[in-house]
Amino acid sequence: MAYCAHLKVRFGDIDNAGIVYYPRFVHYFHVALEEFFGAELGIDYATVLTRHRIAFPTVHLEADFRRPLQFGDHIGVEVTVNRIGTSSIVWGYLAYRLGEERRPVAEGHNVTACINLDSFQKVEVPGWLRHDLIAYQKRCGVNP
Repeated sequence: MAYCAHLKVRFGDIDNAGIVYYPRFVHYFHVALEEFFGAELGIDYATVLTRHRIAFPTVHLEADFRRPLQFGDHIGVEVTVNRIGTSSIVWGYLAYRLGEERRPVAEGHNVTACINLDSFQKVEVPGWLRHDLIAYQKRCGVNP
């Protein structure tokens, strides 16, 4: 089963229409990704950045918005690892109101490049991370 981050729609997330402003979904996706590292890989995202000196900037993003969210809604954001390339990772996201898992409010995916934070040059996904991501894919029933 995919990792699911539980989040709450905050007042600052909504627009004048009273619904979540669409770029906030990208923020929700990233928050879920950060939490995924600690919960599923056993390493805090900040540690990956500071100790391992690698980062994952988004180089491509797609999202579909299905239904609006409002202030105070409790949501789940599932994180999947769709593909692990040589120096990139494709992440998938599915967002829904908690208790309404079969009715997505948004879904998307992004491609991140793996870069060295000292040189800002693209590098290969480290072996330890590749290993852990493949293990996660298998736990989720995805064939790597």
